[in-house]
Amino acid sequence: MQFLRSIVGIIILTGLILMPQYISAQLKGNEKLVIVIDPGHGGKDAGAIGVNEIQEKEVVLKLALHLQKLNLIVFQNKFEIYLTRYSDTLISLSDRSKIARSLKADRFISLHCNHSPFINARGIEIYVSRRNSINLNESTYLAYQIEKSVTQRTGIKSRGVKFSDFQVLRETIDSTPSLLIEMGFLSNPVEAGYLSDPRNLKELSLAILSVIK
Repeated sequence: MQFLRSIVGIIILTGLILMPQYISAQLKGNEKLVIVIDPGHGGKDAGAIGVNEIQEKEVVLKLALHLQKLNLIVFQNKFEIYLTRYSDTLISLSDRSKIARSLKADRFISLHCNHSPFINARGIEIYVSRRNSINLNESTYLAYQIEKSVTQRTGIKSRGVKFSDFQVLRETIDSTPSLLIEMGFLSNPVEAGYLSDPRNLKELSLAILSVIK
């Protein structure tokens, strides 16, 4: 009987250990999660330009600052959130990755907006590195959870979780779970208008932080 109990205990413990959220909790204990938010582009690199002339670099920086603010106001400073840029400056891709590694980030999230020659293209896309890594499963799990949260809270269409070789993902995946989020298409009039409204950026921020919480 004692032998059977031991076997059952091992099975249960193994199941828990394989759960990504359990891994994170055991690694960090009661410490705050360190999250590095990477607002894409900046400075002379405007990124995508919307049909309403809104610039990607401005949208993603505002969204990143909303994430910081909501962490303090709504989540009682539950996380330590750092940005790769706090103003309209251009940071190299390699430096963005270095920031995440030097801060020993528990999560790395790069924020972007999409663009297409087809005006009807719309929806959120979340990218995970295609490289095999110890953090790949947790990155993928987090990507699907954020996709679900954003679509349910905002009604934005999902174009799915995808795998890519973006430099910031390639250079961070071995040190931390990392994602790149395309928040919507600035070439689409509806989504460009949506992303121009600070109230909607706040809702997007809540959708992201509530999953990480």
